[in-house]
Amino acid sequence: MSGGRRPAPPGRQLAPAQRESPGPAAAAAPPSTLDLPPPGAVPQLTAPVPAAPGAGTEPGAADVDLICRTMAEIRPIADKVTSYFYALLFLQNPELRDLFPASMDAQRDRLFKALLTAARLIDDIGTLTAYLTHLGRGHRKYGTLPEHYPMVGECLIAALTRYAERTWDAETEEAWVRAYTTISQIMIDAAAEDELHRPAWWQAEVVTHELRTPDIAVLTVRPDQPYPFLAGQYTSLETPWWPRVWRHYSFAAAPRSDGLLCFHVKAIPAGWVSSALVHRARPGDVLRLGPPAGSMTVDHSRDNGLLCLGGGTGIAPIKALVEDVAEHGRTRPVEVFYGARSDHDLYDMDTLRELERIHSWLSVRPVVSDGPTRGLAGQLPDAVRRYGPWNAYDAYLSGPPGMIRRSVDALVGAGIPTHRIRHDSIEELVATGE
Repeated sequence: MSGGRRPAPPGRQLAPAQRESPGPAAAAAPPSTLDLPPPGAVPQLTAPVPAAPGAGTEPGAADVDLICRTMAEIRPIADKVTSYFYALLFLQNPELRDLFPASMDAQRDRLFKALLTAARLIDDIGTLTAYLTHLGRGHRKYGTLPEHYPMVGECLIAALTRYAERTWDAETEEAWVRAYTTISQIMIDAAAEDELHRPAWWQAEVVTHELRTPDIAVLTVRPDQPYPFLAGQYTSLETPWWPRVWRHYSFAAAPRSDGLLCFHVKAIPAGWVSSALVHRARPGDVLRLGPPAGSMTVDHSRDNGLLCLGGGTGIAPIKALVEDVAEHGRTRPVEVFYGARSDHDLYDMDTLRELERIHSWLSVRPVVSDGPTRGLAGQLPDAVRRYGPWNAYDAYLSGPPGMIRRSVDALVGAGIPTHRIRHDSIEELVATGE
């Protein structure tokens, strides 16, 4: 992919931002059921549609209003719009099908929602740029090229034209073209800049594979070149058994001098990647890693204590944060609440107890929701409420989306402002399904 800046026509591609997708496969809905135009009927956009007289080339407030009207109209029929978009994309550009996984069940919604999310943010250039820069960099691992963006943009415009019957007109189309041109250029530039500094992906050999429970494995891998990341971040991972299917996993240890990386994986029902990693992966297998992402990291310039809540395999990045605090050598209280359904599911408790024994500033409390326990009984947020006060702490949450939502409410009620509560975005967690 070229590192130079290229003009982005009103076509673009938000290539797959993948996570765990259960079950095999269906691609987009069969073309015969979607009333698609014949090949060649969709105009091949190679330059932005001319703006109205006196209008600029950048999206403005009027464009935002038009875009919001379109999105409000298509929201109730988003499934139809998405199916039409993908069927048209693969019909007009069959070579793009190879960029996507065999299963399109989860991918269909994810890509189209990313497009619409970017359009919604078009009047907030700071947030938009941060959002798209992350996507543009991450999409390098899918083989996305600048020339793919117009293809996607053409099909996006065609899908909106087909289904936004009440709100679509020439002025609205011009607004979407300007928005898409801005979106695609940000992503192209981000990918080109990223290419100067790091690879699109890393090869990583499995060094150890330890089955902690019948459905949870701890994997240690060795990347083929240095892999810079921060404790609390996550990466995307592809296995050799499911090409182009990427899933997100948090690093379960702080950066190590030997360069090894550790992951905790729970096999979920019909989870392609998670099941393969737990039940099929063995030492010597080679995985692919995407770039690191996530902002659930420790600010070591602060003296606040850390209140860490980890549910299930969500304890992985929490353990990495504890190691990170220890390596920086500053004494600050760290309170860990480790939630699971049963004592048996507290698969990493021995490791945490050993860390607690070594570091006097660390306290670990297991919380079990079902059955008898030697720890605290009940739900994780309720257990946290019984302790404290927490107003002098920064909070870090990792686990299922429902647990995070309830825990955020509990912590805000306990006096921790939302800007001091860190976790991966709920949308990412829902998409992960892990």
